[in-house]
Amino acid sequence: MRHLVIIALVMFYCQLVFSQERKVSIQVDPSKQVGEMKPFWSFFGYDEPNYTTRKYGRKLLTELQQLSPTIVYVRAHNLLTSKGNSVGPDLKWGYTDAYKEDKKGKPIYDWTVVDSIIDTYIERGMKPLMEIGFMPKDLSSKPEPYEHTWSKGGNLWTGWTYPPKDYSKWRELVYQWVKHSIERYGKEEVLTWLWEVWNEPDIQYWSGTFEEYCKLYDYAADGLKRACPECTIGGPHTTSPRSDKAYKYLTDFIEHCLRGKNYATGKTGTPLQYIGFHAKGAPEFVDGHIRMNMGVQLKDIQRGFEAVNSFPELKNIPIIVGECDPEGCAACSEKRDPKYGYRNGTMYSSYTASSFARIYQLMDQYNVNLKGVVSWSFEFEDQEWFAGFRDLATHGVDKPVLNVFRMFGMMKGQRISVASDGGLNVNDIISEGVRKGNDVHAIASKDQHSISVMVWNYRDDNIATPPSPIDLTISGINEKKVLVHHYRVDHEFSNSFEAWKAMGKPHEVVGEQYRALEWSGQLQLYTSPEWMAAADGKAVLKFDLPRQGVSLIQLSW
Repeated sequence: MRHLVIIALVMFYCQLVFSQERKVSIQVDPSKQVGEMKPFWSFFGYDEPNYTTRKYGRKLLTELQQLSPTIVYVRAHNLLTSKGNSVGPDLKWGYTDAYKEDKKGKPIYDWTVVDSIIDTYIERGMKPLMEIGFMPKDLSSKPEPYEHTWSKGGNLWTGWTYPPKDYSKWRELVYQWVKHSIERYGKEEVLTWLWEVWNEPDIQYWSGTFEEYCKLYDYAADGLKRACPECTIGGPHTTSPRSDKAYKYLTDFIEHCLRGKNYATGKTGTPLQYIGFHAKGAPEFVDGHIRMNMGVQLKDIQRGFEAVNSFPELKNIPIIVGECDPEGCAACSEKRDPKYGYRNGTMYSSYTASSFARIYQLMDQYNVNLKGVVSWSFEFEDQEWFAGFRDLATHGVDKPVLNVFRMFGMMKGQRISVASDGGLNVNDIISEGVRKGNDVHAIASKDQHSISVMVWNYRDDNIATPPSPIDLTISGINEKKVLVHHYRVDHEFSNSFEAWKAMGKPHEVVGEQYRALEWSGQLQLYTSPEWMAAADGKAVLKFDLPRQGVSLIQLSW
């Protein structure tokens, strides 16, 4: 009997221990500045350019521009793609029909659809990261078959991926596009845009050789500079540089631009005014749950920074991570693979908070000029509610991840020192991921009248763990009282997905249900705003943060 009592007490003790996460102490010191709170997160992109002008596309773009006072850049594929046989845009497919040839081979330019897309950006004060691609059908060296059949399980790499049959016509196409843009929007506006040539030429997005891509870039840059010598062009927007093959392609291209023979001019060198590469994570579905892999995405960024720093003449050149996401297929739904199920809920939002904070750390560590990090996530038309695509909204209703971008939009000024006894450093995540325990950490900023602290509780494995008790201490406050706003993204707050499930997962949402979902998709306060005394120059906040939850605490005075 005594033996059974001892066993029962041990089991009770174990249950007590494992039902509570260890308390995490987070210290914020505004007196120690780390660097600028650069809004590199304000870049977004997508494959399907025709969604830009749809009702929900326009709505989402408006919301993206309203995230903060900073300028939002938008990158879209298929801005030169021909219509083909399609009756409308499809997953990973869009078109503008900007270029055709008559029976004699004379070019015919039609900027109607391109203009409608760019107009939508400009009307909102947004800027295009203008992707020169893909190959128009009448200019493709292998035009048939042209339109891909990926969404039906067919081949993706069709005629739109091939080199031009005539590089001079390709150059002239770019020249006419830039010239038209200046005529329509004014040179002062176009000078604020960014231009690039193609997308991921190191994989099947480009069905030519490395040399042919260099030629494609050279001719495009020559056409652009003829129309607008002051315009900014860069690239090559290659895939994950953690791969030795992709790393070599990136550095070989940089070498070509710096010291190679220009295919278009015959001179040495080609304009390269920013460096672009991509970074992707690698989720899996293991043991009945989703397991993310943030480490490999951060490894891509680390290796990309190393590639740029290996060229001393490129010091301080702007860098754009042209696609920066937890994996590489935005148009793959959860039905295609259960590993994509992280996108609807708070795993996506907490991953974004944690990974972006580490990108700031890598930026500091490698002392690079990081201009932009493009989240390849927008919205998909004519799909089921919460189908599990990598998007920011569904049917015009914002998903939890968008609220983390709202949080970043509220952080400004200078980044300040943060210490957490429950967090990981970026090098640990790169080498080991976030598998052994939760990453409970924060990023903080300060301007003249406020301090903002974003706190997350993230783990690569989507498994249930109890909330983590947080002791947040913000020191160095020179005011007697501060006004505290505490915002939250978790299972209960700022979460349209959970609200939709609570409604019974309706296939059609209208009227009051729709308005309720819209409201649930907005960033919400976790507690009512309150004035707090800053005793001894410190503000101390205690709260529980659920697994995959994110809080933003703002002190203002």
